[in-house]
Amino acid sequence: MTVKFYTQDEVLSHNTPNSCWVLYKGKVYDVTEFIQDHPGGDDLILDYAGKDVTAIMKDELEHDHSEAAYEILEEYCIGTLAPSSLDGNEKINATHEETLNGADKDYDKPDFHPSVTDTAIDVKTNQFLDLRKPLIPQMLRANFTKDFYLEQVHKPRYLPEPAQFFGHWLLEPLSKTAWWVVPMIWLPVVGYCLKLSLDSSMPLVTVLSFGLGIAIWTLLEYGLHRFLFHVDECLPDAQWAFTLHFTLHGFHHYLPMDRLRLVMPPALNVFISYPLTRLGHALFPPVMAYGVIAGGYLGYILYDCIHYYLHHAKVFELHFKEMKKYHMAHHYKNFDLGYGITSKIWDYIFGTVLKYKV
Repeated sequence: MTVKFYTQDEVLSHNTPNSCWVLYKGKVYDVTEFIQDHPGGDDLILDYAGKDVTAIMKDELEHDHSEAAYEILEEYCIGTLAPSSLDGNEKINATHEETLNGADKDYDKPDFHPSVTDTAIDVKTNQFLDLRKPLIPQMLRANFTKDFYLEQVHKPRYLPEPAQFFGHWLLEPLSKTAWWVVPMIWLPVVGYCLKLSLDSSMPLVTVLSFGLGIAIWTLLEYGLHRFLFHVDECLPDAQWAFTLHFTLHGFHHYLPMDRLRLVMPPALNVFISYPLTRLGHALFPPVMAYGVIAGGYLGYILYDCIHYYLHHAKVFELHFKEMKKYHMAHHYKNFDLGYGITSKIWDYIFGTVLKYKV
């Protein structure tokens, strides 16, 4: 599945009643058939033939537009403005603005719940993935450009039920992880590591190491999210790389409210944590290493459960209400900032704090 790109000059050349194109938030629309049906008169459209109507569509003094008007506009989408016609900031801003249409403008509300994506319209207008079919086979067969993939995968969709991931009777269940699996599997690991540390009969060292492990996890939470899960700029311009990115974290931005693909699958956690535990043993003596590892795993458990809580619960006022707004803004406003999930401390330290509406 490929997307049709048009240059700025191509769009500008279609500026007559017989062929009228417009630009809206980086996408190209052929509104020739709609000119005569426009409630405000054909002259309003022809005045902007071949031009960008993003600003004028927002101007209520010029002409107020209902939600239905935007839905009608989507029916006339024929492609996307070529990446070479936009600078980096324009592309990112267009993508972020696009995600704030309709119900998604309420991402900062305590009871936020996104609107259901119309799967047929979505695949027709965006020419990305068909949410009615297994996603990974589509990713493997696709031929996206890097700019198009990153734009689309960071534009949130919502389905009331988990999407089809592999579409295979055996693999599909393995792609799903309920939130309670995380504490069920990893709390015993925390207990076991604490026991091994306490066996050295130095309880104070164990307690201090345990606290250090929790602190180290907060930095890992930030670092993994920013430099592994959001490795967007360094992503090779190849379909295999897009598929890997989609599997690792892109899916979560594409369908952020999918309940069964939100927490980290145990196999992925083993893959990521094993070298980190080896590093812990290389840096610290056994009594400290086991304490640090226990604290790190507890930090991870709290992180993943809080992450799920922020997405799917009406949270407590103290701390969590603010973090829910903050994390929803990461999904629905700007995915290049706001990497902290349990706290903002490392965002402040590294200058990646996300400002959002209040």
